[in-house]
Amino acid sequence: MKRSAYILMVLFFTIQFYACKKALEQPPLGSLSEPIIANKNGVNGLLIGAYAALDGMQGGDQALGGGEAWHASPTNWVFGSVAGGDASKGSDGADQPAIDPIANFYSDANNAYFNGKWKALFEGVARANNVLKFLARATDVSDAERKNLGAQGRFLRAHYYFELKKMWNMVPWIDENTVVFNQPNNTDLWPKIVDDLKYAYDNLLPTQSDLGRANKWAAGAYLAKAYMYQHKYLDAKPIYDLVIAQGTTSSGLKYALNEEFEDNWRPSRENNPEAVFVIQMAANVDASGPSNANNGDMLNFPYGDGSPFSCCGFFQPSIDMVNHFRTNPATGLPYLTDYNNFPIKTDMGVEADEDFTPDAGTLDPRLDWTAGRRGIPYHDWGIYPGKPWARDQSYGGPYGPKKNVYWSETAEVDGDQGTWAPGTAINYSIIRFADVLLMAAECEAQVGSLDKAQSYVNLVRARAANPVTWLYKYEDDHDPGAGFSHEPAANYKINQYPLGNFLANGKDYALKATYYERKIELAMEGHRFFDLVRWGIADQELNAYFSYQGSITSDVRRGKFVKGKNDYYPIPQRQIDLSQAQGAAVLKQNPGYN
Repeated sequence: MKRSAYILMVLFFTIQFYACKKALEQPPLGSLSEPIIANKNGVNGLLIGAYAALDGMQGGDQALGGGEAWHASPTNWVFGSVAGGDASKGSDGADQPAIDPIANFYSDANNAYFNGKWKALFEGVARANNVLKFLARATDVSDAERKNLGAQGRFLRAHYYFELKKMWNMVPWIDENTVVFNQPNNTDLWPKIVDDLKYAYDNLLPTQSDLGRANKWAAGAYLAKAYMYQHKYLDAKPIYDLVIAQGTTSSGLKYALNEEFEDNWRPSRENNPEAVFVIQMAANVDASGPSNANNGDMLNFPYGDGSPFSCCGFFQPSIDMVNHFRTNPATGLPYLTDYNNFPIKTDMGVEADEDFTPDAGTLDPRLDWTAGRRGIPYHDWGIYPGKPWARDQSYGGPYGPKKNVYWSETAEVDGDQGTWAPGTAINYSIIRFADVLLMAAECEAQVGSLDKAQSYVNLVRARAANPVTWLYKYEDDHDPGAGFSHEPAANYKINQYPLGNFLANGKDYALKATYYERKIELAMEGHRFFDLVRWGIADQELNAYFSYQGSITSDVRRGKFVKGKNDYYPIPQRQIDLSQAQGAAVLKQNPGYN
């Protein structure tokens, strides 16, 4: 949605319907009466509240889950990226220690992160259900409006349940007609998620009045994604065909890859042709703190001696993940199976006053938009200094996050310093077009054309290979404000797969190449753990990661992934305890956690 209208409406309806004590700094005021809500304006307000729940926030620095904001971050940086091997927890071992057992897969059901995430997602479900409940009672809504509003409500409910499903598998189903809310978690959610997404795909408008609202094509992309998680490739394929050929953003832009990779994380260039479904973030709009500025990721900035950020040193790209960006100097292609045999040079153990020369080998240019590394420009903040910006390099490694970090030149607008850690106006893409292309490539490799799968992967690689999207050295390393030169910041070499490569090497090779491309294109974006689980290779990949990464950093030396248990997280014990009825818990724990 347009941010000014979005923020004002969210504030109004959050205050009225959800009595946010933090924001108001006074006791709850209660709910409005049904006659005020059960009309077009009231339903629209409820719908905006359902969109507002996407960021996991209610106000100030508290998450909708009732815990800290990072417990319920919509980017899934803990549950998807750290647990998936994209990143180390970062900071030091004593800070946010509850993340360590999640990253190493020995956490129990009492971990506060699980309860915070569960509650935040069910808050989203409740808000979407209220939209549908009061829409059914509204009499001043036309048939066309009713379809569009209802489809948005069902799309959002499907999103929240999709997140619940991939986190915990078996969770209770609650809809707008539910009267008894203490429901068992023994329902297969996929048919219900698919029904909601089908309805949204059939009834949403192709364009919407506000940027942040879901449209028909976002629903199509999400529906195909739900099929992919169920391995229903024949159902997903025709939808991907249409979305790729005809899909547009909510503002009517034809779906396409941005010419420049980093435009996905530049607020001035957001809501572009690559934005399929995006959470709209906004900085400096809430006097009580950066409540709309992605508080869930406020810990995730380089922190230490000389850092321009006020906190906190978490979410450090892993050494294993960075090594994925090595390319073969002869072919410009990745090392699909033995990338760690060609490691990228690090500054582990190198002090700030010691000389260090960055890796001179060939690299995928997306690396330097994904990870901050010593000797390379860190946006326009200056040369990344290495160890001084890592709170404990031996624990979290040498690298810093980059996709979530705003630029110096726009810091006053895109950064939010309303509290002790930075907020940011950088949107979070739940689905972007590169994600769609790579999902479609995977689908083609499974049940379609290997040549078509390769063409989709090559579209993504071609964007990365275009020099316009590369990072360049500064004109003057001592004055980053002077701008960038025409000399690449590293030895970038990336090529597309040669004609007929996937077909010649077969399905397994095509899938391996596609999986690898998702790893590097979507690194640090919260997808990795869930991809590994749905591919059925989480035990292989993560245990290999623990072996390699644990030999260098101390944070994952206890790591062990057990297939059949760690595919899903434990149902929060607090929720099981609250579900007691007639002396027994209604909610049942996931296998292996009892």
